[in-house]
Amino acid sequence: MPKLEVCCYSIDCALTAEQAGADRIELCAGLREGGLTPGYGVLRQARETLSIPVHPMVRPRGGDFCYSSREFAAMLYDIDQIREMGFPGLVVGVLDEEGHIDLLRMRRVMAHCSGLAVTFHRAFDMCLNPRHAIDQLADLGVARVLTSGQQPSAENGLRLLRELNDVSRSPIIMAGSGVRLTNLHKFRDCGIQEVHSSAGRWLPSPMRYRKVGVTLCSEGDMDEFQHYCVDGDMVAAMKNALSPSSIDVPLSSG
Repeated sequence: MPKLEVCCYSIDCALTAEQAGADRIELCAGLREGGLTPGYGVLRQARETLSIPVHPMVRPRGGDFCYSSREFAAMLYDIDQIREMGFPGLVVGVLDEEGHIDLLRMRRVMAHCSGLAVTFHRAFDMCLNPRHAIDQLADLGVARVLTSGQQPSAENGLRLLRELNDVSRSPIIMAGSGVRLTNLHKFRDCGIQEVHSSAGRWLPSPMRYRKVGVTLCSEGDMDEFQHYCVDGDMVAAMKNALSPSSIDVPLSSG
């Protein structure tokens, strides 16, 4: 049965996803940056409270995936910590200035990841030649690639996803970006064995007092008094939709 990985930005969300039947958690900070390395306290809580596999993100900043020497050194420190804390895997990706997989740095990453299942994240969707990149990642020993098929959403990238999935048994092709209950059958039907979703919604802050005219965010249209949370009912519905018994049963958005 296809596996469902849920992207979580807090321990509370990760617990919700686990209880709703998720197979694996991608644990991140920095929702608005597209996922950053979570802090030590969050990592420690994850090891203490979660029983399903948790793969932390290793990404020192938002933006592109071509890092300075100091940024890359920080990534290696984070990888060492994640490995020593006993996580089964992690999520990472490094490109060079020309949009290729940075093989020299990825070899160093893989050496530090000894024993861990490595997911190469959506840096793959920014690379110049995805077909050549898949072969390189296979040679490196990467376990899976999280990709939208080099399109804004995985649904739009189905053609490349199908092609990569047909030619690659290792690494596993995991579809991500815009994967929802309403389009899940499209990935299942083309043979994708792992999908990645945030399966979430925005909820209002519990704060009653709200200071008018003061914000800590540079984005003027952002509401700081709402939080993105995993929707347990949606996770459960998506997991059910991936089960063999759901084949040929029409999916609804609930």
